[in-house]
Amino acid sequence: MNIILDTISLWPWWAWVLIVLALVAIRDVFFQKKHTISHNYPIVGHLRYWLESVGPEMRQYFVANNREELPFNRIERGWIYASAKKENNYEGFGTDRDIYEHQHIFVNNAMMPFKLKDNHPNITDKTFLPCAKVMGLHSKRRKPYRPASIINVSAMSFGSLSAKAVESLNKGVKIADAYHNTGEGGLSPYHSNGGDVIFHFGTGYFGVRDDNGNFSMEKMIKLVEDNPFVKAIEVKLSQGAKPGKGGVLPGKKITKEIAKIRGVEIGKDVLSPPNHSAFSNVPELVDFIEAIAEATGLPVGIKAAIGKLDQWEELVNIMISTGKGPDFIAVDGGEGGTGAAPPSFADHVSLPWVYGFSDLYKLFKNKSLTERIVFIGSGKLGFPAKAAMAFAMGADCINVAREAMMSIGCIQAQVCHTNRCPSGVATQSKWLQNGIDPTLKSVRLAQYFKTFRKELIEITHAAGYEHPCQFKMEDIELNVDDHNLSKELNRTYMYEKDSISFSGIQDLKECVYLGGKYKPQSQ
Repeated sequence: MNIILDTISLWPWWAWVLIVLALVAIRDVFFQKKHTISHNYPIVGHLRYWLESVGPEMRQYFVANNREELPFNRIERGWIYASAKKENNYEGFGTDRDIYEHQHIFVNNAMMPFKLKDNHPNITDKTFLPCAKVMGLHSKRRKPYRPASIINVSAMSFGSLSAKAVESLNKGVKIADAYHNTGEGGLSPYHSNGGDVIFHFGTGYFGVRDDNGNFSMEKMIKLVEDNPFVKAIEVKLSQGAKPGKGGVLPGKKITKEIAKIRGVEIGKDVLSPPNHSAFSNVPELVDFIEAIAEATGLPVGIKAAIGKLDQWEELVNIMISTGKGPDFIAVDGGEGGTGAAPPSFADHVSLPWVYGFSDLYKLFKNKSLTERIVFIGSGKLGFPAKAAMAFAMGADCINVAREAMMSIGCIQAQVCHTNRCPSGVATQSKWLQNGIDPTLKSVRLAQYFKTFRKELIEITHAAGYEHPCQFKMEDIELNVDDHNLSKELNRTYMYEKDSISFSGIQDLKECVYLGGKYKPQSQ
């Protein structure tokens, strides 16, 4: 034995390399049957799989141009990063966009911009921009709510996002006087850092479910009573990434803490069904909304991606005949979002935001119901020009998900569903989460929101208005066809937005229902 060991010890390092390669080659040719390439090209074939695995990163950093990537290109990501860090987010030497491309947005500026008076709230705080409508006021809910920010954090669950990411977002919305939608993963301790919260639940009823997985009104009442920062409740009917399909949280992302908050088993995949058990048709949905509103006193709304309109027409008719219904509607775009989904769903099911929202808004407009509803837009709208378009179409607030994630460090690695998010935002790995400092990241989320509001206010003033709610459809033009002809929104989507009752930013500032704990801030 000693002779053998002595002989082996005399072998040079390259001999060991050859032995290892020979073993790999033998395995490739004679034992593994899964991969044809590595069988036909032993050893060398592995290089192909490695290059394929790092391909997205190579393209992102070395191949794709500034305007090429999806869902967010480098220029868009760069604007969010710079805005969140309070760095220079300007462009020099003119735009590098093809302004004749399909769907390019033009804001028609006024000859004379809107001029602020000496005592105007935006003189003191250049970022003060609350919602022009009050949730639940028309339906006489006991606790109406006016969002203090027109841009807010969209539904993203604790479980899908890491604890430190959720904590950063909640602390950030507190600084920015915005609200934080919980997503359907339940209300966690990380949502309890001072920011206004909209409690959101879907078919899994996480956080408000009984032992059989059904909705529990008792738990809902207790949740609202124990957490006064919950300002409204949102019932998810569907989401842009996968409308008509239940959610999935992989078992490897379910920790003991997540299992306790959601009321599920540790380490087992959580599958939310596509249908609600609390209601099965539109009349029952309306009764469900009214029951929650009556029990909690809070405004209650719904979130959905838009496709067929027949059941929405039914909802509109019920609202007319009964005076009941949702206080707000969050319209999600089929562009997809933070939720992982099969490509067949993400690419093809439900309408993009502009088409879905315009179809839905027309239904409510034709029945004179728009004043009753706070319309929330969600679908890659986290950029001031896109938000101006959304307001011109009838939106009252903007919810952002991926843009908020990027403001706290997301790099668009697109591995949210694998638990291997390199930035620590969408993973339950304690090691990867350690890269997130909530104290720092919360400030960056807040600064992104403030920069967004400041630039949207400036665009609004350039168009001659005081608040984005005053935008009209003819104020925005789009390139809409193959001949690059631009049309105003009202000619593109064939409706006129209803005017919103608005008497001035000062009145919004003095509103008793204004959310958050707003204090004037200097930019």
